[in-house]
Amino acid sequence: MTSHHVTERPQLPLPGALDSIRPIGEYVLEAAADAGLEKTAALRLRLAVEEIATNAVVHGYQRVNLQGDLLVAAHYDEERLTIICEESGPAYDPRHTPMPEDLARPLTERPEGGLGVYLALMGVDEYDYQRVNDTNRHIFVQYLNG
Repeated sequence: MTSHHVTERPQLPLPGALDSIRPIGEYVLEAAADAGLEKTAALRLRLAVEEIATNAVVHGYQRVNLQGDLLVAAHYDEERLTIICEESGPAYDPRHTPMPEDLARPLTERPEGGLGVYLALMGVDEYDYQRVNDTNRHIFVQYLNG
């Protein structure tokens, strides 16, 4: 049995506002650098976390006139970096977002929505969603050696 040393970064609490997206991206990149994640994978991870956080702010808070926060945490061991983003908007599992149709067609000819979530979830090695009490928990995993 292998023992894994887990390193945790301090959590990043932010208001559920679009101004919080940039600091979230910076936090993810700092955690990726600390963990030794390859740059391309780090950028995909940042995109995924930013996309889900943006959707939480826009659809979970702003469009339904709710106020809430975002809480981002990171931990890593020798094998993987895990980013957890929590928010208190209405329950929403991004894995149930329909895959965009006709990806070969120009953007101007496709219906709006869904592409960012699709790209986000396809860009990480693992994604999980949990609804814990009244909180949406989005879990992103990138493998460090793969």
